[in-house]
Amino acid sequence: MSNTQPVRSALLWQVVIWALFALVIAVLPYIFTSSSSISMMSQMGVFIIFALSYNMLLGEAGMLSFGHAVYFGLGGFFTLHAMRGVNDGVWSFPLELMPLVGGLGGLAFGIIFGSISTRRAGVTFAMITLGIGSMVESSANMFTDFFGGESGISGNRVLDVTLLPFSYGPSVQVYYLIGAWTVIAALLMYLLTKTPLGRISNAVRDNPERAQFVGYNTTIVRFMQFSLSGFFAGVAGGLFAIMFEIMAAPNVGLVQSGMVLLMTFIGGIGAFFGPIIGAVFVTYMHTALSGFSEGWILYFGLLFVFMVMYAPGGIAGVISAHFAPWRAGLMHRLLPGYALALVPALLAIAGLVGVVEMGYQLSLAYDPSQPIDLFYMQVNATSLVAWLVALVVLAGGIAGVLAAARVVRARWADVNRAMATTGEGT
Repeated sequence: MSNTQPVRSALLWQVVIWALFALVIAVLPYIFTSSSSISMMSQMGVFIIFALSYNMLLGEAGMLSFGHAVYFGLGGFFTLHAMRGVNDGVWSFPLELMPLVGGLGGLAFGIIFGSISTRRAGVTFAMITLGIGSMVESSANMFTDFFGGESGISGNRVLDVTLLPFSYGPSVQVYYLIGAWTVIAALLMYLLTKTPLGRISNAVRDNPERAQFVGYNTTIVRFMQFSLSGFFAGVAGGLFAIMFEIMAAPNVGLVQSGMVLLMTFIGGIGAFFGPIIGAVFVTYMHTALSGFSEGWILYFGLLFVFMVMYAPGGIAGVISAHFAPWRAGLMHRLLPGYALALVPALLAIAGLVGVVEMGYQLSLAYDPSQPIDLFYMQVNATSLVAWLVALVVLAGGIAGVLAAARVVRARWADVNRAMATTGEGT
């Protein structure tokens, strides 16, 4: 009886969390009502599925892939061809289930390419996926009947065949379709982590030699996880095709594969909710930064380097690290150090943005002497004073962050000692 109660309590919490997840998705359009916000939230739903599917490889099975966009893109292409077939009267299939077409396409090629790539692990596996990704991306410009060449292929998501009385022309209807699939796909991937395959995949990730010693075929485990990951990536690609009604070669390319790696790693591969956070964060930052600066990819690269060096557990790892101090009632000891680091961190970011934006203005602008808008000011990139100010702010901010970091480390040491004394950290 004593063992049953904690299990029921944990199960109840999981049900509540998933219900809240679905509720948040349902109410967001009532809070953010603009068409641009709904479009961005739809993209977040698509990339949540995509990032979680990638985490099935990297986080759950320890497989670093550089070609995961292959299954995302192919799923989208298959979905668009299926939609065009329905519009042409070739066959009949409801739009709500079209992501399954993408999923089956991703699964089929996950089986084909997975049978080759999962025979190896580690760096060799990563290089094979890189080669497959390059091969498929180059093939997209060769097989024009399927990929449409450089312009890609387009379709119309407004079909005569639907399960519900919606046309799916308005973006909010597409949002709810994507939201429903996001909840379903995320829940299925979460439940998969609780199955024997999910547990064995973790064992293969952590210690493949030991897993093989106790009787598991690590190649088959990796292959099964790889194939299922391709299915969910294909579902995400199908939803992407429904939303944008167009697919092109870059959707199967290395840049798209790099983006999902960025989402998953920044969010954190150590927790299931990490890729969800990463997909939301990166999608929002991509939308915001791409409209603000031509150097948005540089900012993402710098953020990725920073996360690898100082927060390898991602955003989810940072959040999880604070659970124990919060439960022990010791968060108040950490907050002053964070407050001390906030101002110099903002100064460092401001200086970095100034240097990057002025550098892009000098290198890419037709008239570099034309002032640019930066922090509600007109800044001349050809001015030596502007460069000196930006560099001084950047250097001062970095120096301040390094000084504050010593305070933060001292306070963490104090908190860890206090938890060790009370036994809260164990």
